[in-house]
Amino acid sequence: MELNQKIEREMIKAAKAKEKIRLSALRMMKNAIHNKEIDLKREVTEAEFLQVLAMMVKQRKDSIEQFEKGGRMDLVEKETSELKVVQEFMPQQFSEEDLTAAIDKAIQETGAASPRDMGKVMKALVPVISGRADGKVVSEKVKARLSG
Repeated sequence: MELNQKIEREMIKAAKAKEKIRLSALRMMKNAIHNKEIDLKREVTEAEFLQVLAMMVKQRKDSIEQFEKGGRMDLVEKETSELKVVQEFMPQQFSEEDLTAAIDKAIQETGAASPRDMGKVMKALVPVISGRADGKVVSEKVKARLSG
């Protein structure tokens, strides 16, 4: 997989440049991917790779929020640096227009008419938005769209 190879190359560069935080974040990514492969008993697909990275981004953002509340700016800085490294491997994020279009398409394809159909719409959307949009934001937009 080319993304795994890219992580390897970046790890070597970071090690040579003695960029400790970057190297640490890259190792964390590699380990998360490796653990996912162990769970699946096969190599991860690109979509699964992006799901793992999206989960890591969410964890970093949650940690940053908690550390800010606790006044731990040293840890906020570390998590922010790690977040930037992980985001380098993420695809271009959806624009508002693209996201709205994807939601509209999913609603049309599933024939969803009410908030009760939200599960069907999200199931259709997840493969499309994986790693390219925040699931929480998408969920809120779908709910608003189906309610209105």
